[in-house]
Amino acid sequence: MKLLIKISFFTLLVLCFSCESSGRLFVICDDCRAEDPEMVDLNIKISPDNIDLIEIKIYEGNLEDNNLYETIRSSGIIIHSVPVNKKYTLTATVQLGGITYTSVDSAFPRVKYDKYSCDDPCYYVYDNNINLMLKYYE
Repeated sequence: MKLLIKISFFTLLVLCFSCESSGRLFVICDDCRAEDPEMVDLNIKISPDNIDLIEIKIYEGNLEDNNLYETIRSSGIIIHSVPVNKKYTLTATVQLGGITYTSVDSAFPRVKYDKYSCDDPCYYVYDNNINLMLKYYE
């Protein structure tokens, strides 16, 4: 009995802390698509509305690779389309009170096929949320 509990606990730990993300736990059927998408939307969350203009740089791969994909200037909610199955690193730069602040986040948007969760089999996108909010600033 103790061996069964130890094996169950070990299996639970492996599943919780595995490196590879297998997608969302539950599929939201409204987000499903009938066809496999080539482009996906990055949902970019930026700092509060009291910041007027933010420069956002999108890099393919890691930041240190310096492969600039695109530069965006925006304020407000940002949704930007990028090709699927590539890693993207984003930086948001803003000046407040003469001080420059930069926040960094990355994502690897992927598509998964699901046969059983919704009425019809569908594709859904996961790991496409980017958080570029400033946590601390003066």
